[in-house]
Amino acid sequence: MRASIKRPPTPDAEEEEEDQHREASLEEIINIKLIESGEKERLKELLRERLNECGWKDDMKSFTRKKGRNNVTVDDLVHLITPKGRAAVPDSVKAELLQRIRSFLHSTPL
Repeated sequence: MRASIKRPPTPDAEEEEEDQHREASLEEIINIKLIESGEKERLKELLRERLNECGWKDDMKSFTRKKGRNNVTVDDLVHLITPKGRAAVPDSVKAELLQRIRSFLHSTPL
């Protein structure tokens, strides 16, 4: 039985205690700042808009329909679509998001 994509495994009490004693990584600090400022939600919305504009969403729907729906779980679809979906994001969209993240980091003390 595969673990759900949406639900990570529950950490043990020992792991939680270890996590509390270690310092946050730079990636974790940045993620916290993005969430606290609301920038993460704004970036997600921008990404949704850009992917709709370039037809990415329609391409992924079409790809999913071609693979069929018989006896396919959501996890199976996610595993199937994720590599293709990531590769299909236009470079211009990636560059725009990266620039927005860099601007955010330059304007926010860590």
